[in-house]
Amino acid sequence: MALTSEPADRLVSFGNQLIDVHLWLREELARLRSGLDTYLSGTGERPRELRAHCLAFCSALTRHHTAEDGGVFPALAEAHPELRPVLDELARDHVQVEEILLRLQALLDGLPAARDEPLGAEEARRVSGELDGLIALVASHFTYEEKKLVAALDGLSVPLSEDFALRDLTGG
Repeated sequence: MALTSEPADRLVSFGNQLIDVHLWLREELARLRSGLDTYLSGTGERPRELRAHCLAFCSALTRHHTAEDGGVFPALAEAHPELRPVLDELARDHVQVEEILLRLQALLDGLPAARDEPLGAEEARRVSGELDGLIALVASHFTYEEKKLVAALDGLSVPLSEDFALRDLTGG
């Protein structure tokens, strides 16, 4: 696992890296929502492309959360013991997000292979519902995490995993 440079050497604070990753993930989630909406309206992305986009997004979000759970949160808990209840709550959110991602991926994998195959109203409602749930949870989670952790992240003096900033995906 590659690590970011030491805090004195970095040009962007860890707090700003968190915000940048969250912005990118929010944009990708909005693109996924748009792709699903156009698919459900009978136009837009084919199911294969929609599934691939979801898989890429899900993978990126999981990598970011795994980096937080495995490296960032323990470092913050050590440096700021008063944040442990917040970190525990955020880690529980990560489990809920992962459960939704798995259900969403399974639903998207079940979409008809061709555009001309009909998608039932109940199936469309379930896919939309899971995505809406994911969007709501992620929006709340990101806002809470940013509010509670940015200042503490900026004060960390340990290197963090590259997956925390998702550099290979976001161009950061």
